[in-house]
Amino acid sequence: MMNTPITLFLTIITIIFSFQGFQNKRFFDTYAFNVDGILKYKEYYRMISSGFLHGSWFHLIFNLYTFFSFGESLESVVGSTNFFFIYLISLIGGNVLALIIHRNDGAYTAIGASGAVCGIIFASIAIFPEMQIGMFLIPLSISSWMYGLLFVLITIYGIKSRRSNIGHEAHLGGALIGMLLAVGLYPEVLKENYLPIVMIITPTLAFIFLLIWHPDYLFIEKFSFRQTDYKDIDAEFNERKATRQEEIDDILDKIQMKGIESLTPREKEALERFSGK
Repeated sequence: MMNTPITLFLTIITIIFSFQGFQNKRFFDTYAFNVDGILKYKEYYRMISSGFLHGSWFHLIFNLYTFFSFGESLESVVGSTNFFFIYLISLIGGNVLALIIHRNDGAYTAIGASGAVCGIIFASIAIFPEMQIGMFLIPLSISSWMYGLLFVLITIYGIKSRRSNIGHEAHLGGALIGMLLAVGLYPEVLKENYLPIVMIITPTLAFIFLLIWHPDYLFIEKFSFRQTDYKDIDAEFNERKATRQEEIDDILDKIQMKGIESLTPREKEALERFSGK
């Protein structure tokens, strides 16, 4: 751990920030990724602060477990400065892609370090493509380049199918940025690991260009083998957020049309709760 101070620092900050979010809803809402907050109210800090918030202890522990699995090894090889640079730019890059895709959905909200963690994972894949990666709770392992390719394909399907509100966009953006940064910082890895890097980057870039030039691609009928009512942590959070936003919008519209005296006791209570008083 002495050779990986940034891994330790980021872990501690993420735990502290997430715990504060668990305890304080207003703090949570202030620092979460939110499209209107970023584009309408210019709260650009959300692009970074959202990466240190999580929806639950399970969400936090899973991300930190994955981060530690790759972070210590990568930091010990690339150095603390480059490691921190990869983490931060991957976090921002993942959120930029999410912002582009959801720019017309002002209520869209997301949290979690997954984009940054994916950047660390894919930087590791670029440098160590033959590293073996084990599957969580499954006694099998595959080469990291194969894991990366499968991850990209599954993530593209997740964005396209919209079967849940998992932040696939941030995952894909963070992964791409992490791999490109590793290649930029260490160009020799492109010569040494040309084939796996190209196999992973090509479908990722192709899909992103498709989204930019043909955004309607996301809105055709989604494909699935069967219907499911499963909702993950991020999906439930986004659903609650949208409901709260809709409620406060209705109250504000009523005040504008009829005055604050027209509010019912329940609406006044809700207004006070939303305002944090």
